[in-house]
Amino acid sequence: MSRTAAENALKEAGFLDRLIVMEANTATVQLAAEALGVEPGRIAKTLSFIVRDQPLLVVAEGTARIDNAKFKQSFGAKAKMIPPEQVEALVGHAPGGVCPFGRREGVPVYLDVSLRHFDPVYPAAGDDHTAVRLALSELEAAMQPVGWVDVTKE
Repeated sequence: MSRTAAENALKEAGFLDRLIVMEANTATVQLAAEALGVEPGRIAKTLSFIVRDQPLLVVAEGTARIDNAKFKQSFGAKAKMIPPEQVEALVGHAPGGVCPFGRREGVPVYLDVSLRHFDPVYPAAGDDHTAVRLALSELEAAMQPVGWVDVTKE
């Protein structure tokens, strides 16, 4: 899957023209922010969790951290990250390029309220050398989330 699936999803949503392909590695929030010349909070990081043996994605602003109590309150389970070696098989994208676009069918994705501090934002686009610049309303339209959650802390 990875970048091709993300590009196909962005094309279908009408946002492929927002794709940014970089020579620099953008696998971490800091690297992506430096490559794009934006503050780290504008990087919309996609976090991969396992909840009751099922993958689940949460997109949050780049500097946000998961609040375990809030996560448990929202999802009824402890926040458990998917082991890196299992992410691609479960989600459809490898670590460093995990994004809400072109993910495996049936993988739910949520937007964290921390994103509301930044507009536009820059999520990855399927690999560690891409991003896409989207307004929050466009991000929501392109990824079709289950909804908004509050599972992070500053």
